[in-house]
Amino acid sequence: MQERSSVAELAERLRQELNRYSPGGKLPSSRALVERYRVSPVTVSRALAQLAAEGLVVTRPGAGAFRAEPRTPAPQTGDTSWQEVALSADAATEAVPRSVDASGVLVTLAAPPPGVVEFNGGYLHASLQPGRALAAALARAGRRPGAWGRPPTDGLPELREWFAREIGGTVTAADVVVTAGGQSAITTALRALAPPGAPVLVESPTYPGMLAVARSVGLRPVPVPVDQDGVRPDLLAAAFRATGARLLVSQPLFQNPTGTLLAPGRRAEVVRIAREAGAFVVEDDFARRLVHEDAGPLPAPLAADDQDGVVVHLCSLTKATSPSLRIGALAARGPVLERLRAIQVVDNLFVPRPLQEAALELVGSPAWNRHLRSLAAELRNRRETMAAALARHLPELTPLHRPVGGFHFWVRLPDTADETALVAAALRQGLAVAPGRPYFCAEPPAGHLRLSFAGVAGPAEIAEGVQRLRAAFDELPA
Repeated sequence: MQERSSVAELAERLRQELNRYSPGGKLPSSRALVERYRVSPVTVSRALAQLAAEGLVVTRPGAGAFRAEPRTPAPQTGDTSWQEVALSADAATEAVPRSVDASGVLVTLAAPPPGVVEFNGGYLHASLQPGRALAAALARAGRRPGAWGRPPTDGLPELREWFAREIGGTVTAADVVVTAGGQSAITTALRALAPPGAPVLVESPTYPGMLAVARSVGLRPVPVPVDQDGVRPDLLAAAFRATGARLLVSQPLFQNPTGTLLAPGRRAEVVRIAREAGAFVVEDDFARRLVHEDAGPLPAPLAADDQDGVVVHLCSLTKATSPSLRIGALAARGPVLERLRAIQVVDNLFVPRPLQEAALELVGSPAWNRHLRSLAAELRNRRETMAAALARHLPELTPLHRPVGGFHFWVRLPDTADETALVAAALRQGLAVAPGRPYFCAEPPAGHLRLSFAGVAGPAEIAEGVQRLRAAFDELPA
């Protein structure tokens, strides 16, 4: 947050001073700007890049930065109103009209204004990412023979083998397809496993990105409530009977947003219920590498104990590393694997080989396990910091579950608190939070917030964010 603020501030200062230079005139050197404004060379570079993106300056390698020539008037905008008719023409004939709504995903992707504490983040803060290890892995990957050639469509054999070992059980490399991150894997799985118009059972609440994918391909999400032990088997069986669904999407480990684990006594039962319904279970194992230091042994993935091809497993390296390391995997058995492969090829051809090679270099280096140990300790520390701050300043927001993995708390609001008004008040106080409504595919039972403790700079910023949330609560009508 602080680096982003300094970049924005420097860009604004330079923007105000551009009138001192004639078009084509040279700006001071980067070194001079560093000395004048007492900022880092990286800040200067990023501020100039921002002005270049706005068309205000032109940068020339080895020569410096220059004020851009005056812009030519923008061409007159045409009439695009005809598109409303064209885009809605098919909706009348579709059993479940497709809708593309990215708002629930953009909440965790959009950068807030400078100075705002980010409790809405969906990824690790830069200070928690293995930046040096990633840079070293990418450098080594680029020197590998054939690194820039075309990879196998299923992914590099060594990377598929690594994912198979991580999943465990009798899963082999032949069962694995490498994907461009977890979101790509979800899209491929939903397209492969259910036709447009079909119902798909989802945990309630659940990940908004999955709900958006389901609706975009014309599926009808049907909620199955979760409690402190995960999805409820009795309600799951009833939902299969009532809807005739052939697909359940589940997050058995550190469920998003509740943070719960599917209880040991429910794991086999969920797979059995799906098998008896002739249905698949998509196991979204997104958070296995976000375990906290005090979690204890983790249960194996559902796919590790599945012999009948009921479970389609998906996982990713992205959450535990960097949002730009978009490497994930799908694992399945039987005829469905061929369908997954076909869709993956049609949509993406293949995942870029340099990224696959870099992922191999990373997970095969000593730095990988060191990073996971450090991350586990940091996540636990941040969780405890946020829990203590909430108890001190916002006792009315007791988290519904104390997670031992993942990077957020899921809190229920008091009945008198308006979720939309609170989110807006928090932003006025300089705090971005994720509203709970997008996590429900039907009417939510109450207002909720998802509060991330991993997308901020550290414990001090967590404490500051909770105080800002307190101030936002105090703005609301009594």
